[in-house]
Amino acid sequence: MSQSPRPKKALGQNFLQDQGISRKIVRALGMEPEDCIIEIGPGPGALTRHIAEENPARLILVEKDDHWAAERAASVGAELFTGEFPPPEARRAVVCADALRLPWETLTFSCKIIGNLPYNVASPLMWEIFSRASGLRRAVFMVQKEVGLRLCAVPGTSAYGALSVWTQSFVVPKMEFIVPPQVFYPRPKVDSAVLSFTPRPEGPPDVPPGRLGALLHKTFSMRRKQLGTIFQSTPNRLELLTNLGIDPRLRPENLTPKTFHLLVGAGFFPRGD
Repeated sequence: MSQSPRPKKALGQNFLQDQGISRKIVRALGMEPEDCIIEIGPGPGALTRHIAEENPARLILVEKDDHWAAERAASVGAELFTGEFPPPEARRAVVCADALRLPWETLTFSCKIIGNLPYNVASPLMWEIFSRASGLRRAVFMVQKEVGLRLCAVPGTSAYGALSVWTQSFVVPKMEFIVPPQVFYPRPKVDSAVLSFTPRPEGPPDVPPGRLGALLHKTFSMRRKQLGTIFQSTPNRLELLTNLGIDPRLRPENLTPKTFHLLVGAGFFPRGD
């Protein structure tokens, strides 16, 4: 085995070194023998070795770093693919690719996803996975604690924002436990959090995801303004909001995900500003 390279700051690599915490993270995924497991960013394999011990029906590793992709392929006896998910017959596979560029919409088969996500891509990556991977049955991700709090935030709190609404539109997040900086190399400056996610029992919202995302980005850029002001270019906005049971004096941070879905369905979108 070749000498391991130093963690790459550009890739946001902070390698988990505590085996006890690694096992705890894998246990949170609730693995079963028939599962297809997808791990994002395995690196040196802190989680991979515990996943492999459970011998799931399929194991797919997604790794952007060429060195670690080759190392993990050797360690689990996997085929190496580039840029796309492997065919169904590949029982063990490593995909050498940027996870943000993968076609997550092709994950229509049942799967569970796990990963110690780099801080710099965690939010946009989860944004993609939760809305596009229709086969997702459960996910467990380790992220920066601050991001974890935003994912679980409820309306009316300072942490509640576009990421909270988007995530909770598709999945139910749960804070599992906090991980301190000293169990990583190099040591980050902040705590991390492990969260689990399960699809909403009623399924995804019946609104176009693109329109929902655009509405969230726009409204939360004006989060201190009242809805009556945000939607000032919408004809009869006050009457329309009232008919939907929405107080025009409310602000974006006061609205539940279902209220945002109502706004999208009714054609609301802020213009100007």
